[in-house]
Amino acid sequence: MSTPTEIREKPSFLSTGILILGALYCLFPVIWVVAAASKSSDELFSTFTFAPSIHLWDNIVELTAYRDGVFWRWMLNTALYAGVGALLSTWVSALSGYVLAKYDFPGKNGVFKVLLMGVLVPGVILAIPQYLMLAQLGLTNTYWSVLLPQIISPYGIYLARIYAAASVPGDVIEAARTEGAKDMYIFNRIALPMMLPGLVTIFLFQFVAIWNNFMLPYIMLGDDKLFPLTVGLNGLLNQGATAPALYTLVLAGALLSIVPLVIMFLFLQRYWRVDLAAGAVKA
Repeated sequence: MSTPTEIREKPSFLSTGILILGALYCLFPVIWVVAAASKSSDELFSTFTFAPSIHLWDNIVELTAYRDGVFWRWMLNTALYAGVGALLSTWVSALSGYVLAKYDFPGKNGVFKVLLMGVLVPGVILAIPQYLMLAQLGLTNTYWSVLLPQIISPYGIYLARIYAAASVPGDVIEAARTEGAKDMYIFNRIALPMMLPGLVTIFLFQFVAIWNNFMLPYIMLGDDKLFPLTVGLNGLLNQGATAPALYTLVLAGALLSIVPLVIMFLFLQRYWRVDLAAGAVKA
């Protein structure tokens, strides 16, 4: 006779099947991009969709040569927006979440409720007001116009508040204050290292969100030398209507744009596992 524990541990073929179907559904676009990026412009529309070819390197070379390597300028811009933006956003989220979790001040609950409402507001709705404000400051069509709006992340602050409440003991903070430590010193030297596993998750979320962001830079930027990959490849795709050969460049660029995200995930994966395990224990 099986015990209740053994019964719970038996795999469910239905749930496993659903997970496999979900994984395949998510992987199909990636498989298609890999196959399509390996084809020449003649093969792209004349061969089986998922049949790979041997022209991937030729397409990458042609993409690199396009307009003196403007694609790699877009790649560097995207890395700047995503890397710097995610780091600043993570630090601001950590500080804000720490304050909301460990300090008492008038209007604290109201601030947190407004924050929760901010989580529900799609970023695309804020793009036009942000453009108008930055235009008044003369910052549109600059790197700052993409970086500044993405520093504040309501969802990141929400996650940081939860993790700070669970991972930073109040006794440690009081002991540091007794020793004469200032508030910012306590946050940067004591609280921040304790929150680090949770902050890795926030950083990864923000990095991916900024890397894939299209609407904000599309509205803010006019100079294509400042474009991120999303806006630059969209411009190439639009030109493909009159120059079909550019479609292979777009597909090669789309494939290359995935690589940094995969590397980032693999590099931070071990920290993410620690974060999830710690969160489960603390919960």
